[in-house]
Amino acid sequence: MTAKPLALLVVGATGSIGRLVVEEALRQGHAVRALVRTLDRSGSLPDDAQRVVGDLTRPETLTAAVDGIDAIVFTHGSDGQGKAGAERIDYGGVRNVLVANAGRPVRIALMTAIGVTDRLGAHNRSTEAHDWKRRGERLVRASGLAYTIVRPGWFDCNAPDQHRLVLLQGDTRHAGNPSDGVVSRGQIAEVLVRSLTSDAANRKSFELVAERGPATADFDALFVGLEADAPGALDAVRDAANMPLPREPARVREDLQRLAA
Repeated sequence: MTAKPLALLVVGATGSIGRLVVEEALRQGHAVRALVRTLDRSGSLPDDAQRVVGDLTRPETLTAAVDGIDAIVFTHGSDGQGKAGAERIDYGGVRNVLVANAGRPVRIALMTAIGVTDRLGAHNRSTEAHDWKRRGERLVRASGLAYTIVRPGWFDCNAPDQHRLVLLQGDTRHAGNPSDGVVSRGQIAEVLVRSLTSDAANRKSFELVAERGPATADFDALFVGLEADAPGALDAVRDAANMPLPREPARVREDLQRLAA
């Protein structure tokens, strides 16, 4: 049982990371609410998880999901739905949940991706997924809420002895393949949940990879060595300044202003 049990909402709860977040949060003693589009898609979730129906693309359906919660973990993704899907889900899902939350003091853990600041790579040019995930990060920072932003490496590409977690900042690995860094889905889930109750993780953004060595046990020690994001900054500490706000779409600037207000 964790020392600080939370009422926790998992967004993307039926995905490959989200299911593990639900299990890990329950294991740590949290009360878990899983956001699902339909109840018939929630059969893989543990019985102890509360199901709540809502559609990330329809903010009016999310009121019940955020009612009475202490924390939100975002693990959702557009899964190859192209540029429109990246905006509607990767970005729009974050915006709509934060708007439904209406500024209540919840703790946020947002999962994006290693390489999220790489705007010129083939993946972003074809999907704009990095750009829209990064804009989602900016919404979280602008909201004024306590948060941790996790940018994991390639899922489950790690070797059997590769479990020592390493946190990086500056997002400089842009090969677009597992050489950027690898980490298991289970460890991603654990870091997301652990960050919610760690003061050392607050207002920090980082890339998450695993190197050779035993699994990490002391998460506060892992988080404490990181630099916090600058107060009022939209981007993470050390990020490349390659997404100037004046050149952003007007609808994105309006969303930032709305959440900051």
